[in-house]
Amino acid sequence: MADRRGLLLILSSPSGAGKSTLAKKLMAWDPTIRFSVSATTRSPRPGEQDGREYYFKSRQQFEEMIASSQMLEHAEVFGNFYGSPRGPVEQAMSEGRDTLFDIDWQGGQQIRNSALGRDVVSIFILPPSIAELESRLRSRAQDSDEVILGRMAKSRDEISHWAEYDYVLVNDDLEQTFERLLTILKAERLQRNRQPGLADFVRGLNKEFETR
Repeated sequence: MADRRGLLLILSSPSGAGKSTLAKKLMAWDPTIRFSVSATTRSPRPGEQDGREYYFKSRQQFEEMIASSQMLEHAEVFGNFYGSPRGPVEQAMSEGRDTLFDIDWQGGQQIRNSALGRDVVSIFILPPSIAELESRLRSRAQDSDEVILGRMAKSRDEISHWAEYDYVLVNDDLEQTFERLLTILKAERLQRNRQPGLADFVRGLNKEFETR
């Protein structure tokens, strides 16, 4: 039996706030953390492998997974379904491994309301300012002005859901924010209900009292 039950770590933020960078640093810090691989009904692109980039499913398969509660969260985007399969997450939990979700507030809400909701730790990442958020998006030099304006408009709605999360971190300094993220994870891992062997250990202590 694993020393503890794995948890579901949800990271959400508006685009440009640093969520993906923090996720990469977290997985480099602890390679046992499993990054949640989504399922999708879209066709594989060249070079993509089933189970690595996505679990590729037919629409019928995906709908059957939804109907049988095998999806922790799902959404339809541009005619294709995307979602987080429950099975691999439960397997990781039983092995004492955490699963990291890089998802938006809607996906996070569905997972918190799922059968595994009690094992969720949700963290929202805020930018230090809206001006800094836009500056970070522009510094990527990847998107057109139109795309950046669209991301900025969407960020207002995403930020409005900050109070739904267990923890909120302002990413004004990447290294300091990462240290705060580690503090949260270490503390959550030590929660009493995530240590399956603790009750047996305490019973053993009580037996020692009886034999004294």
